[in-house]
Amino acid sequence: MKRFCSLLLVFALLFAMTGCLGIRPTEPSDKPYVIGFSQVGSESDWRVANTKSVTAAFASDTGYELIMENARQEQENQFAAVRRFILEGVDFIIIAPTVEEGWDTILQEIRDAKIPVIIVDRSVAVDDDNLFLTNIGSDFLRQGNLAVEWLEGEIPADRTAKILHLQGTIGATAQILRTKALEDAAAKHSNWEITSQLYGDFTEAKAYEVMTEYLKTNKEIDVLYSENDNMTFGAMRALDEAGISYGNGGQVKIITFDATKEALQYCHDGKINLCVECNPMFGPQIKQLIEKYRNGEEIPKHVYVDESAYTTQNITQDFVDSRAY
Repeated sequence: MKRFCSLLLVFALLFAMTGCLGIRPTEPSDKPYVIGFSQVGSESDWRVANTKSVTAAFASDTGYELIMENARQEQENQFAAVRRFILEGVDFIIIAPTVEEGWDTILQEIRDAKIPVIIVDRSVAVDDDNLFLTNIGSDFLRQGNLAVEWLEGEIPADRTAKILHLQGTIGATAQILRTKALEDAAAKHSNWEITSQLYGDFTEAKAYEVMTEYLKTNKEIDVLYSENDNMTFGAMRALDEAGISYGNGGQVKIITFDATKEALQYCHDGKINLCVECNPMFGPQIKQLIEKYRNGEEIPKHVYVDESAYTTQNITQDFVDSRAY
């Protein structure tokens, strides 16, 4: 009897220690762990690849069920999706936010429902960063700095550079920080002039529209700084129609962000001068972070994915062909 009581005491102590350490062991269950994913949209090749990466990470694992909702680039659609996830009682929420601002209330609602959340790709500007577990995605400021550092080596100090800036969705982290890198660099170089900032919304159609209109009256462009590949493709089509050459040996040097397979092919062929990579293939890393959380392991507050920059000189056709997106 004494031995039985002693064993009960040991088990009680172990249970108490587990609670004090904050360990969240997953209880055995036949039900899948349900994840609600609010994706910002499908506005670009990058976004499509990112969606495929996230869905593929969970598709073959019967222990998970992923529910994805496409917000079509509208923050209000994301709020509605998240509230549906809460009502449905999902176990975890993933959000790829449209813009940084405006998330305090909805994230507080998630916390009140005791549902953990990961912010992916872009960031959120909130007063309390404990409203989310972690943020995984790109270092967008580093991307912009890679671009301007390359441009510094291309523009002689005694030559003026007229820079046309194509911006993505205003208020998105990628737009904010890629813009900051360019504007900070232009402020330091008296021979750099940002002639205009056009709103392309990260889409090929919008970029083509605004570029076509711009080129009707303004054709003096030395550099196109385009904040994603799809906008770049639209701008290239407008430049072709206006009879303006670009790429290696052309009138306009083109800097683009994402480094999708199509953009890398243009870069390899000399039509794009610089591709700055924005890696969308971090679905497996999201799953790893969720599993660490479920196992009670510590999670870093921010996780950056690996990325590089490419020119005609440092990529091969084999590399382009091997690109997954």
